[in-house]
Amino acid sequence: MSNVPQPPTAGAPEGQPAYQAPPAGYQAPAAGYQAPPAGYQPPAYPAGPGYAAAPTSVPGKGLSIAGLILAFLAPLALIGLILSIVGRVQAKKAGAPTGIATAGIIVSIVVMVFTAIIFVVAGASFVALFSQCAELGQGVHQVGGITVSCG
Repeated sequence: MSNVPQPPTAGAPEGQPAYQAPPAGYQAPAAGYQAPPAGYQPPAYPAGPGYAAAPTSVPGKGLSIAGLILAFLAPLALIGLILSIVGRVQAKKAGAPTGIATAGIIVSIVVMVFTAIIFVVAGASFVALFSQCAELGQGVHQVGGITVSCG
């Protein structure tokens, strides 16, 4: 007799199922990996708990970006300020970050202040020039090494 253990022929121990012989024509699988048969589809697993879809757009983001861009253009800085304020309010209501809108507000204010300073200085220069021409009269004059042409 061989040393290969044989299945019990008598009843199985208590609590275990009795041994059943494999059906006729059964072949044991060969050792190693076997590719699945052609057309095999893996079992479908249920979808796990997913994440909520990310919002496609943040409220006020477009206005904030447009406001920041316009803030750098001196003639349009006021429009940039308004768009940035509206974008910040919308983003704050939605609980979204307001950094871009805040940057647009700050840049708009700074650009408008510098623009106002430039207009005041340029205006004062023109006023000084015209008042000087009123005093000197028409013609070309030398004032402090600068040639002034009044006409």
